[in-house]
Amino acid sequence: MKTLYTAEAIVDGGRSGHGGTSDGRLEVDLSVPKEMGGDGGSGTNPEQLFAVGYAACFQSALLSVARGQTLDASDSTIVARVGIGPTGHGGFGLTVALDLHAPHLARAEAEDLMLRAHERCPYSNATRGNVDVVLRVDGANLEPRLIEVSNAANDAR
Repeated sequence: MKTLYTAEAIVDGGRSGHGGTSDGRLEVDLSVPKEMGGDGGSGTNPEQLFAVGYAACFQSALLSVARGQTLDASDSTIVARVGIGPTGHGGFGLTVALDLHAPHLARAEAEDLMLRAHERCPYSNATRGNVDVVLRVDGANLEPRLIEVSNAANDAR
């Protein structure tokens, strides 16, 4: 793979510390949510940062696919929900749900775009096989058969 861009972040203090990018564009205080035994301070957390990054990347992939198919994905939004919890094997794992709201698309078009964006998005490619990712349109999960067909097409490549 030819690397086009590399982001660099520096963190001190872990989940209760401070982080920022080496170019100074992002500076954040970090705090642990009460649900994870922390103080629930005003800082953000890695799961929120991951959710924003995944949603932005995924929507860019979706908009690109929509343009290629001359579909109107304007005014669309992606809501990303990132969960964290014990795996049962001594570690922690993540779950992700990506939910599309696209007011100018029919349900079938929106589902197809979700599947195609999931094939293209670098975050989806990085998490595939490692993180459970659920795709939704307006809060309703895509039908499992659609995802199975998409996965079979990926496996054939």
